[in-house]
Amino acid sequence: MFNYPRGLSRIPTEKSTSSLLTKVPKRAVSTDRNKKSVAFGKRGMNFEAEINATNEYYLSHGLAVIHKKPTPIQIVKVDYPQRSRAKITEAYFRQASTTDYSGVYKGHYIDFEAKETQQKTVFPLKNFHEHQIVHMSNVLAQDGIAFVLLHFATINETYLLPSSHLITFYREKQGLKSIPIHYIRDKGYKIETNQIPRIPYLEIVNKLCEVH
Repeated sequence: MFNYPRGLSRIPTEKSTSSLLTKVPKRAVSTDRNKKSVAFGKRGMNFEAEINATNEYYLSHGLAVIHKKPTPIQIVKVDYPQRSRAKITEAYFRQASTTDYSGVYKGHYIDFEAKETQQKTVFPLKNFHEHQIVHMSNVLAQDGIAFVLLHFATINETYLLPSSHLITFYREKQGLKSIPIHYIRDKGYKIETNQIPRIPYLEIVNKLCEVH
């Protein structure tokens, strides 16, 4: 008979030793399938980006040459935190900008402004300035095609309003602070957005070309 130390009378079996082992807790696995994932592909472009993408489509397909006008600025002060980098710290606008876009379509000069609002039933006139109205009047006087693209973001509706109607309203209704949407719907054209091009405004410009 064997003498076991500390009063143990037998060798522990496999079953008994298993109870002496420290149990390692299983790694917690998240089973929450209700968490919402961010759908990055559904993030929409802003109105200006959609117009720029539309113009790129027109250019690449040889349909029109329309570009966004650069804003003229005068640089006053530049810092150089590194030799290879320059940082503009002070600048001002050299002159008031006219409209956002200009170009050529089927031999016609095209000039237009793009505006967006969160309002549902009116478009604020504060978005337009006197020098822009004068500029569009000058374009029309030279038989150019001028218009404004108006986007109502809240109701997701986009309209092309010929500049002649904008100018008339601006001159005759100076006491009002906004253009009612019913005026825009009556005098303008609704643009049905597509995937490509996103804002097919040339379909309406074709109608404006017919009256020139």
